[in-house]
Order: sequence, then structure tokens, then C-alpha cells
Amino acid sequence: MRKLIFAAAIAALFSAGAALAEDIKVGVTAGEHAQIMEKVKEIAAKKGLNIEIVEFSDYVVPNQALADGDLNANSFQHQPYLDNQIADRGFDIVSVGTTITTPMGVYSKKVKSLDELKDGATVGIPNDPTNGGRALLVLASKGLIKVDEAKGLKVGPADVTENPKNIQFAELDAAQLPRSLDDVDAAVINTNYAMEAGLHPKKDAIAIEGEKSPYANVIAVRTADKDAPWVKTLVESYHDDSIKAFINEEFKGALIPSF
Repeated sequence: MRKLIFAAAIAALFSAGAALAEDIKVGVTAGEHAQIMEKVKEIAAKKGLNIEIVEFSDYVVPNQALADGDLNANSFQHQPYLDNQIADRGFDIVSVGTTITTPMGVYSKKVKSLDELKDGATVGIPNDPTNGGRALLVLASKGLIKVDEAKGLKVGPADVTENPKNIQFAELDAAQLPRSLDDVDAAVINTNYAMEAGLHPKKDAIAIEGEKSPYANVIAVRTADKDAPWVKTLVESYHDDSIKAFINEEFKGALIPSF
């Protein structure tokens, strides 16, 4: 009789554990965001949260997929980009935790420093307003150009107030910028796309964004889900000390944990 009771108790325990388990889909861009989320998935599984990772090749679709309910969360974008997407597209989504900061870098196959850029040189920048503005601010911070400070983070080529080298800006899809290096004199590239193309910010960039940046990446969910228990578990799993250690060891300073 005792054996039967014990067996029933064990069965009930496993049944309760299964009931507590929850499945979610998290969208990421290929590269470091996907690599880190694979590690987060391992931590979350121990807490009863099963993560299916969905990879995207651009910055536009993951927020639309989240808003449409095809994803439960995404992890690929910095806060200014999310703010801009919400303003432009009316998404009812919100950030629930920070992840990493990925310093933007300037890369070139033709020069070894910004000083070597000739008059009228072409520099590729992302064609989305947020990352394009970020690229211009990187160039301004290095003294190549000056921009209208009143615009804050929302600057575009039209807001360049001083351009002594008459730099021409080629606005291209962010994912295509590494491929453009044969055609432009330099390009300002987001770290995920740079690393995907085999470029390391610390080793290969001829200039790099400073560490004090407002562009920390975030985990985003639909506003209606922000207080859900699984959201807390997801963020706690990402903020685990083992994830920070993995980032520092795997990416060797190319990415900075922002938690």
C-alpha cells in the first residue's frame, strides 16, 4: 500500500512539473543574439521555461512578428530603435530588460584610418533612421563630421552641419553593409552584421563607438504580457551570472553585458 501511495505521489509531482512548464518563441537575429539565446535557453529550461529560438535576417520583421503574436518575445534591438519602431508603426510592445551593448564600428578595405579618407569619399551607413543616426554620431564623435546637436539621437545626413571632406553617405540596408566594403571607401556597421561577416570590432574596425552609449539592447514583449511570470523567468535567465561569463569569454570585448 505504501508503495502505491509513493508511486502516486511521484506521478503527481511529475505531473505538476509538466503543468508548470511553459513554451515560448523568442525572435533573434543571426549571430551573437542567437548564440547568447541558446545559452539562455539552457538556463530557462531548468526553471520550467522552454524557449524556441526563431532567427531573422533583418531588423524589421521581428517586431512585426511579435506584435502579430507569432513570437512571445524578441531580443535583437537597442532601445532607441524600439522607440522609433513604436512611434512609426504603433506597435504595442515594451522592453522588459537589457541584454548587451554592441559597439558600432567603422570598417574599410581601402583605408586604415578615417584620416586617410579622401575628399568626396563614400561612407556606407544603415538606411533605417535609428541606426543611420547612430552611425553619423559615431563619425561625429571621431571628428570626421559635425551634426546638429539639437537633433539628439535623431540625426540624418541632412543634419550634418560640417563635412570638411565632403563625405558622401550611401544609405544601405544594415545587413548589406559588410558586402558593400568592396564598393565604398568605408562603412559603419552594426556589430551583429560585422561579426556575421567575419569582422571583429576590436581587431578590424578602423574606428569604434565609445563604451558610454545609449544603445543598450533589450528584450521586448507585448505590453499585455509584460507582467507575465514567464517574462520574469526569461529576464532572470538572461541576467544569470553564467550568461555574463559566456559573453565575456566568447566575444572577448566585442560585446558588453549591460545587466
